[in-house]
Amino acid sequence: MAGERVHHRTYSVDVAAPAGVVYALIADTTRWPLFLPSSIHVERLDFDGVQDRFQTWAEVDGSVRSRLFRRTLDAGARRIDFCQEVPAGPALCLGGRWTVEATAPGRSRLALEHELTVDGGRPRDAARLVHATDTAAAAELAQLKTTAERWDRLEALLLSFEESVRVKGPAELVYDFLCGIADWPGRVPHVLRAEVAEERPGVQSVRTQTRSGGGRVRTAETVRVCFPHAFRIVSKETAPGEPLAAHTTEWSVLPGERDVTVLAQHQVLLRDNPGTGPGTGPGTAAARAHVRDLFGGQSNTVLTLAKQHAETAVRTL
Repeated sequence: MAGERVHHRTYSVDVAAPAGVVYALIADTTRWPLFLPSSIHVERLDFDGVQDRFQTWAEVDGSVRSRLFRRTLDAGARRIDFCQEVPAGPALCLGGRWTVEATAPGRSRLALEHELTVDGGRPRDAARLVHATDTAAAAELAQLKTTAERWDRLEALLLSFEESVRVKGPAELVYDFLCGIADWPGRVPHVLRAEVAEERPGVQSVRTQTRSGGGRVRTAETVRVCFPHAFRIVSKETAPGEPLAAHTTEWSVLPGERDVTVLAQHQVLLRDNPGTGPGTGPGTAAARAHVRDLFGGQSNTVLTLAKQHAETAVRTL
């Protein structure tokens, strides 16, 4: 097409980790929200081990954007080719590849290539897109390097757990309570404030203040992506404090024959060397116990209140 211009961008970083470890990090997109700061959520749509189709929500220039990707994985060659299905203007086509090369025992080189076809009639927009792509690539490579180089202790820093409750009430009422976080102050005891902005339907930017059992007040900034038809809400803290490096949560309502099951599932990546504050004692054991008790207890409170909300409404109908 006349006026098109193709940009080829290549980035690389040397990593003090085995090539197989590095490849595994980029192959499993479902864990990107823990490992990449800009990644909010990844929804895998189809995967057969080689062909991968998924939707991402990520922070770009202060805004949360959703994108749809296809990938082809070649584990033997440690190569992943990808393309964005419907790129936003001025990009007409956006694709590329990840490759991992072993350079020495326990060392590797991670490379990312981008191929961008842009609208030649919008040079300023194209320049901004190339700059944004360069900035995002540099940040991704730096974070993946940091994560991969902790591979021998990564499992000790990862923590997952869930809380659940059974509800004799409709899934819609439970979901409405979970989605309506702006109404939690005054209804949920530990939530002191909740400021909610919704720049587009289903994507909530939330700033909360909560009080822990010890009376400590914690401020958190969170992005929540809501799926009302599936009765799911996924969220990620965008500026986690000690001892957290990353924290994601999924609230889900699973309808049954006579009742529903409500889950709060947490995924946490702890900081490698926690500083001062709750849960920052020697090693990671204190941090794991603190995080489990804090978020587990708060989730149980929310689930119990959602149960009461749904069951009380049913009895009064």
